[in-house]
Amino acid sequence: MAGGKSKYENAMPVIDDGWWASVLAEENRFSTPAPRYAEPPKREVREEAKTTEPMEKKVVVNWNQVKDLYMSDKIIQLTVTGHNRGGLLVEGDGLYGFVPFSHLIELAGKADTLDRDHDLEPYVGRSLRLKVIECVPEDGRVVFSERAAQTEPGKRAELFHSLHAGQNVKGAVTNITDFGVFVDLGGVEGLIHISELSWGRVSHPSQLVKLGSAIDVQVLDLAPERCRVALSLKRLMPNPWQTAEADFPVNSIRPATITSVLSYGAFARLNDFGVEGLVHISEIPQAEGKQLKEVLHEGDVVQVRVLHLDASHQRMGFSMKFD
Repeated sequence: MAGGKSKYENAMPVIDDGWWASVLAEENRFSTPAPRYAEPPKREVREEAKTTEPMEKKVVVNWNQVKDLYMSDKIIQLTVTGHNRGGLLVEGDGLYGFVPFSHLIELAGKADTLDRDHDLEPYVGRSLRLKVIECVPEDGRVVFSERAAQTEPGKRAELFHSLHAGQNVKGAVTNITDFGVFVDLGGVEGLIHISELSWGRVSHPSQLVKLGSAIDVQVLDLAPERCRVALSLKRLMPNPWQTAEADFPVNSIRPATITSVLSYGAFARLNDFGVEGLVHISEIPQAEGKQLKEVLHEGDVVQVRVLHLDASHQRMGFSMKFD
Protein backbone atom coordinates (compact mmCIF):
# COMPACT_ATOMS: atom_id res chain seq x y z
CA MET A 1 0.00 0.00 0.00
CA ALA A 2 1.40 3.37 -0.97
CA GLY A 3 1.44 6.26 1.49
CA GLY A 4 2.40 9.89 1.58
CA LYS A 5 1.00 13.13 0.26
CA SER A 6 0.32 14.06 -3.31
CA LYS A 7 2.42 16.89 -4.70
CA TYR A 8 -0.89 18.56 -5.45
CA GLU A 9 -2.34 19.47 -2.07
CA ASN A 10 -6.10 20.08 -2.17
CA ALA A 11 -8.22 21.13 0.76
CA MET A 12 -9.91 18.14 2.39
CA PRO A 13 -13.70 18.24 2.19
CA VAL A 14 -15.74 18.02 5.36
CA ILE A 15 -17.13 14.49 5.58
CA ASP A 16 -19.83 14.29 8.24
CA ASP A 17 -22.79 12.06 9.05
CA GLY A 18 -24.90 13.96 6.52
CA TRP A 19 -22.43 13.11 3.73
CA TRP A 20 -22.37 9.44 4.68
CA ALA A 21 -26.17 9.37 4.98
CA SER A 22 -26.60 10.79 1.48
CA VAL A 23 -24.16 8.28 -0.01
CA LEU A 24 -25.83 5.36 1.77
CA ALA A 25 -29.23 6.59 0.59
CA GLU A 26 -27.97 6.58 -3.00
CA GLU A 27 -26.51 3.11 -2.58
CA ASN A 28 -29.80 1.78 -1.23
CA ARG A 29 -31.76 3.50 -4.01
CA PHE A 30 -29.74 1.75 -6.71
CA SER A 31 -29.64 -1.69 -5.13
CA THR A 32 -32.05 -4.25 -3.73
CA PRO A 33 -32.07 -3.89 0.07
CA ALA A 34 -30.96 -6.81 2.18
CA PRO A 35 -33.70 -8.79 3.90
CA ARG A 36 -34.48 -7.79 7.46
CA TYR A 37 -34.58 -10.37 10.19
CA ALA A 38 -36.85 -10.27 13.21
CA GLU A 39 -36.06 -10.67 16.87
CA PRO A 40 -37.29 -13.90 18.54
CA PRO A 41 -41.10 -13.94 18.67
CA LYS A 42 -42.80 -13.48 21.98
CA ARG A 43 -45.16 -16.13 23.31
CA GLU A 44 -48.72 -15.20 24.09
CA VAL A 45 -51.19 -16.77 26.53
CA ARG A 46 -54.56 -17.64 25.10
CA GLU A 47 -57.11 -17.02 27.80
CA GLU A 48 -59.58 -19.57 26.48
CA ALA A 49 -57.04 -22.40 26.42
CA LYS A 50 -54.86 -21.24 29.32
CA THR A 51 -51.86 -22.53 27.33
CA THR A 52 -48.82 -20.83 25.94
CA GLU A 53 -48.27 -21.27 22.19
CA PRO A 54 -45.78 -19.66 19.85
CA MET A 55 -46.92 -17.06 17.38
CA GLU A 56 -46.06 -17.32 13.69
CA LYS A 57 -42.50 -18.55 13.25
CA LYS A 58 -39.94 -15.87 12.39
CA VAL A 59 -36.26 -15.97 11.61
CA VAL A 60 -34.13 -15.55 14.73
CA VAL A 61 -30.64 -14.11 14.46
CA ASN A 62 -27.93 -14.61 17.07
CA TRP A 63 -26.86 -10.96 17.16
CA ASN A 64 -24.06 -11.56 19.66
CA GLN A 65 -22.52 -14.08 17.29
CA VAL A 66 -22.96 -11.73 14.31
CA LYS A 67 -21.33 -8.84 16.17
CA ASP A 68 -18.41 -11.06 17.19
CA LEU A 69 -17.87 -12.17 13.58
CA TYR A 70 -17.98 -8.56 12.40
CA MET A 71 -15.65 -7.11 15.04
CA SER A 72 -13.11 -9.94 14.77
CA ASP A 73 -13.30 -10.01 10.95
CA LYS A 74 -13.69 -13.80 10.97
CA ILE A 75 -14.51 -16.02 8.00
CA ILE A 76 -17.50 -18.36 8.24
CA GLN A 77 -19.09 -20.99 5.99
CA LEU A 78 -22.81 -20.50 5.25
CA THR A 79 -25.22 -22.26 2.90
CA VAL A 80 -27.15 -20.48 0.16
CA THR A 81 -30.88 -21.05 0.69
CA GLY A 82 -32.37 -18.73 -1.92
CA HIS A 83 -31.95 -15.56 -3.95
CA ASN A 84 -33.67 -12.40 -5.15
CA ARG A 85 -32.68 -9.78 -7.72
CA GLY A 86 -30.18 -8.25 -5.32
CA GLY A 87 -28.23 -11.34 -4.33
CA LEU A 88 -28.25 -14.48 -2.19
CA LEU A 89 -29.93 -15.51 1.06
CA VAL A 90 -27.60 -17.50 3.31
CA GLU A 91 -27.92 -19.25 6.65
CA GLY A 92 -26.31 -21.73 9.00
CA ASP A 93 -25.74 -22.38 12.71
CA GLY A 94 -28.04 -19.62 13.95
CA LEU A 95 -26.92 -17.11 11.34
CA TYR A 96 -29.04 -15.63 8.58
CA GLY A 97 -28.10 -12.92 6.12
CA PHE A 98 -27.73 -11.60 2.63
CA VAL A 99 -24.86 -11.50 0.10
CA PRO A 100 -25.25 -8.71 -2.52
CA PHE A 101 -24.44 -9.92 -6.04
CA SER A 102 -21.66 -7.30 -6.22
CA HIS A 103 -19.92 -9.17 -3.37
CA LEU A 104 -19.93 -12.52 -5.17
CA ILE A 105 -16.51 -13.23 -6.67
CA GLU A 106 -17.82 -14.61 -9.96
CA LEU A 107 -20.51 -11.96 -10.51
CA ALA A 108 -19.01 -8.69 -9.20
CA GLY A 109 -19.33 -5.88 -11.70
CA LYS A 110 -21.67 -7.76 -14.02
CA ALA A 111 -24.92 -6.13 -12.91
CA ASP A 112 -25.79 -4.82 -16.36
CA THR A 113 -25.25 -8.15 -18.13
CA LEU A 114 -26.72 -10.54 -15.61
CA ASP A 115 -29.76 -12.67 -16.19
CA ARG A 116 -30.20 -12.57 -12.43
CA ASP A 117 -32.32 -15.70 -11.94
CA HIS A 118 -30.21 -17.71 -14.37
CA ASP A 119 -26.89 -16.70 -12.79
CA LEU A 120 -27.93 -16.82 -9.13
CA GLU A 121 -29.96 -20.04 -9.16
CA PRO A 122 -26.87 -22.34 -9.36
CA TYR A 123 -25.65 -20.92 -6.03
CA VAL A 124 -28.60 -22.40 -4.10
CA GLY A 125 -27.35 -25.23 -1.93
CA ARG A 126 -23.70 -24.21 -2.20
CA SER A 127 -21.54 -23.40 0.81
CA LEU A 128 -19.70 -20.05 0.67
CA ARG A 129 -16.82 -18.60 2.69
CA LEU A 130 -18.06 -15.23 3.91
CA LYS A 131 -17.32 -12.26 6.17
CA VAL A 132 -19.85 -9.97 7.82
CA ILE A 133 -19.52 -6.49 6.28
CA GLU A 134 -22.64 -4.89 7.74
CA CYS A 135 -24.34 -5.59 11.05
CA VAL A 136 -27.27 -3.35 12.07
CA PRO A 137 -29.40 -5.08 14.73
CA GLU A 138 -31.80 -2.14 15.07
CA ASP A 139 -32.63 -2.46 11.37
CA GLY A 140 -32.47 -6.25 11.33
CA ARG A 141 -29.75 -6.23 8.67
CA VAL A 142 -26.89 -8.71 8.31
CA VAL A 143 -24.87 -8.43 5.10
CA PHE A 144 -22.10 -10.87 4.14
CA SER A 145 -19.40 -10.70 1.45
CA GLU A 146 -17.63 -13.50 -0.41
CA ARG A 147 -15.16 -11.04 -1.88
CA ALA A 148 -14.14 -9.72 1.56
CA ALA A 149 -13.41 -13.29 2.66
CA GLN A 150 -10.55 -13.48 0.17
CA THR A 151 -8.36 -11.66 2.72
CA GLU A 152 -7.23 -13.31 5.93
CA PRO A 153 -9.13 -12.79 9.21
CA GLY A 154 -8.23 -9.59 11.07
CA LYS A 155 -7.04 -7.78 7.94
CA ARG A 156 -9.86 -5.23 8.12
CA ALA A 157 -8.89 -4.02 11.59
CA GLU A 158 -5.25 -3.87 10.56
CA LEU A 159 -6.06 -1.77 7.50
CA PHE A 160 -8.35 0.62 9.35
CA HIS A 161 -5.59 1.14 11.90
CA SER A 162 -3.07 2.01 9.17
CA LEU A 163 -5.29 4.28 7.06
CA HIS A 164 -5.75 8.00 7.68
CA ALA A 165 -7.41 10.93 5.93
CA GLY A 166 -5.17 12.51 3.29
CA GLN A 167 -3.22 9.30 2.65
CA ASN A 168 -2.63 8.14 -0.93
CA VAL A 169 -3.17 4.40 -1.44
CA LYS A 170 -3.47 1.85 -4.22
CA GLY A 171 -6.50 -0.31 -4.87
CA ALA A 172 -8.43 -2.33 -7.43
CA VAL A 173 -11.82 -1.39 -8.87
CA THR A 174 -14.32 -4.04 -7.74
CA ASN A 175 -17.66 -2.49 -8.72
CA ILE A 176 -18.94 0.45 -10.76
CA THR A 177 -22.38 1.92 -10.03
CA ASP A 178 -24.35 4.98 -11.08
CA PHE A 179 -23.32 6.81 -7.91
CA GLY A 180 -19.64 5.87 -7.67
CA VAL A 181 -16.84 3.33 -7.75
CA PHE A 182 -15.96 0.70 -5.14
CA VAL A 183 -12.25 0.03 -4.63
CA ASP A 184 -10.66 -2.87 -2.73
CA LEU A 185 -7.75 -1.57 -0.65
CA GLY A 186 -6.55 -5.06 0.27
CA GLY A 187 -9.28 -6.21 2.63
CA VAL A 188 -11.31 -3.05 3.09
CA GLU A 189 -13.57 -1.68 0.38
CA GLY A 190 -13.75 2.08 -0.15
CA LEU A 191 -16.09 4.21 -2.21
CA ILE A 192 -15.21 6.99 -4.64
CA HIS A 193 -18.42 8.97 -4.87
CA ILE A 194 -19.13 10.25 -8.40
CA SER A 195 -18.48 13.80 -7.19
CA GLU A 196 -14.90 12.80 -6.25
CA LEU A 197 -13.96 11.19 -9.56
CA SER A 198 -13.08 14.29 -11.55
CA TRP A 199 -12.90 18.07 -11.30
CA GLY A 200 -15.09 18.08 -14.40
CA ARG A 201 -18.60 16.76 -14.98
CA VAL A 202 -18.99 12.97 -14.98
CA SER A 203 -22.04 11.45 -16.68
CA HIS A 204 -21.23 7.93 -15.45
CA PRO A 205 -18.25 6.53 -13.49
CA SER A 206 -17.57 3.96 -16.23
CA GLN A 207 -16.31 6.86 -18.37
CA LEU A 208 -13.24 7.16 -16.15
CA VAL A 209 -12.48 3.76 -14.62
CA LYS A 210 -12.61 0.13 -15.69
CA LEU A 211 -13.63 -2.89 -13.64
CA GLY A 212 -10.60 -4.71 -12.25
CA SER A 213 -8.16 -1.89 -12.98
CA ALA A 214 -5.55 -0.82 -10.43
CA ILE A 215 -5.81 2.83 -9.43
CA ASP A 216 -4.30 5.34 -7.01
CA VAL A 217 -6.75 7.10 -4.71
CA GLN A 218 -6.72 9.43 -1.71
CA VAL A 219 -8.45 8.63 1.58
CA LEU A 220 -11.00 11.30 2.50
CA ASP A 221 -12.60 9.82 5.61
CA LEU A 222 -12.91 6.63 7.63
CA ALA A 223 -15.94 5.16 9.39
CA PRO A 224 -14.68 1.85 10.88
CA GLU A 225 -17.94 1.20 12.74
CA ARG A 226 -19.70 1.11 9.35
CA CYS A 227 -16.80 -0.52 7.52
CA ARG A 228 -16.77 2.52 5.21
CA VAL A 229 -13.90 4.41 3.60
CA ALA A 230 -14.50 7.55 1.54
CA LEU A 231 -12.00 7.90 -1.32
CA SER A 232 -11.16 10.46 -3.99
CA LEU A 233 -9.56 10.23 -7.40
CA LYS A 234 -9.68 13.89 -8.36
CA ARG A 235 -7.70 15.08 -5.32
CA LEU A 236 -4.57 13.42 -6.67
CA MET A 237 -4.61 16.10 -9.36
CA PRO A 238 -4.45 19.89 -9.13
CA ASN A 239 -7.79 21.66 -8.88
CA PRO A 240 -8.04 23.57 -12.19
CA TRP A 241 -10.78 25.80 -10.82
CA GLN A 242 -8.33 27.40 -8.39
CA THR A 243 -6.42 28.96 -11.30
CA ALA A 244 -9.30 29.17 -13.76
CA GLU A 245 -9.38 32.95 -14.09
CA ALA A 246 -5.73 32.96 -15.13
CA ASP A 247 -5.70 29.76 -17.21
CA PHE A 248 -8.93 30.14 -19.19
CA PRO A 249 -10.31 33.67 -18.64
CA VAL A 250 -13.50 35.01 -20.20
CA ASN A 251 -13.16 35.52 -23.98
CA SER A 252 -10.12 33.22 -24.24
CA ILE A 253 -10.34 30.59 -27.01
CA ARG A 254 -9.37 27.02 -26.18
CA PRO A 255 -9.54 23.55 -27.83
CA ALA A 256 -12.22 21.33 -26.34
CA THR A 257 -13.79 17.91 -26.84
CA ILE A 258 -17.55 17.39 -27.01
CA THR A 259 -18.56 15.00 -24.22
CA SER A 260 -22.35 14.92 -24.61
CA VAL A 261 -24.94 16.37 -26.97
CA LEU A 262 -28.37 17.33 -25.65
CA SER A 263 -31.44 19.05 -27.09
CA TYR A 264 -30.52 22.43 -25.58
CA GLY A 265 -26.76 22.39 -26.16
CA ALA A 266 -23.57 20.38 -25.74
CA PHE A 267 -21.05 19.86 -22.96
CA ALA A 268 -17.41 20.31 -23.91
CA ARG A 269 -14.26 19.50 -21.92
CA LEU A 270 -11.25 21.80 -22.18
CA ASN A 271 -8.49 19.55 -23.49
CA ASP A 272 -5.69 21.13 -21.47
CA PHE A 273 -7.54 21.40 -18.14
CA GLY A 274 -10.11 18.58 -17.87
CA VAL A 275 -13.05 20.78 -16.85
CA GLU A 276 -16.35 21.06 -18.68
CA GLY A 277 -18.73 23.81 -19.67
CA LEU A 278 -21.97 24.11 -21.58
CA VAL A 279 -22.24 25.42 -25.12
CA HIS A 280 -25.87 26.53 -25.32
CA ILE A 281 -27.58 25.83 -28.63
CA SER A 282 -27.89 29.60 -29.19
CA GLU A 283 -24.07 29.78 -29.21
CA ILE A 284 -23.65 27.14 -31.94
CA PRO A 285 -24.04 28.85 -35.33
CA GLN A 286 -24.22 25.63 -37.39
CA ALA A 287 -27.26 24.48 -35.38
CA GLU A 288 -29.75 26.91 -36.86
CA GLY A 289 -32.66 24.94 -38.35
CA LYS A 290 -31.03 21.56 -37.60
CA GLN A 291 -31.10 18.90 -34.93
CA LEU A 292 -28.05 19.46 -32.74
CA LYS A 293 -26.98 15.81 -33.05
CA GLU A 294 -26.66 16.37 -36.80
CA VAL A 295 -24.08 19.08 -36.14
CA LEU A 296 -22.07 17.83 -33.13
CA HIS A 297 -21.07 14.37 -31.93
CA GLU A 298 -19.38 13.04 -28.80
CA GLY A 299 -15.63 13.07 -29.32
CA ASP A 300 -15.60 16.00 -31.78
CA VAL A 301 -12.70 18.38 -31.14
CA VAL A 302 -13.80 22.01 -31.49
CA GLN A 303 -12.66 25.52 -30.63
CA VAL A 304 -14.68 27.29 -27.93
CA ARG A 305 -14.65 30.76 -26.44
CA VAL A 306 -15.13 31.12 -22.68
CA LEU A 307 -18.37 33.07 -22.40
CA HIS A 308 -18.75 33.23 -18.64
CA LEU A 309 -16.92 31.72 -15.67
CA ASP A 310 -17.98 31.02 -12.09
CA ALA A 311 -14.94 29.31 -10.59
CA SER A 312 -16.32 29.28 -7.03
CA HIS A 313 -19.23 27.08 -8.17
CA GLN A 314 -17.15 25.23 -10.79
CA ARG A 315 -19.30 26.31 -13.71
CA MET A 316 -18.70 27.99 -17.04
CA GLY A 317 -20.32 28.54 -20.38
CA PHE A 318 -18.82 28.44 -23.88
CA SER A 319 -19.61 29.88 -27.26
CA MET A 320 -18.70 28.63 -30.73
CA LYS A 321 -19.32 32.07 -32.18
CA PHE A 322 -16.19 34.14 -32.68
CA ASP A 323 -17.44 37.25 -34.50
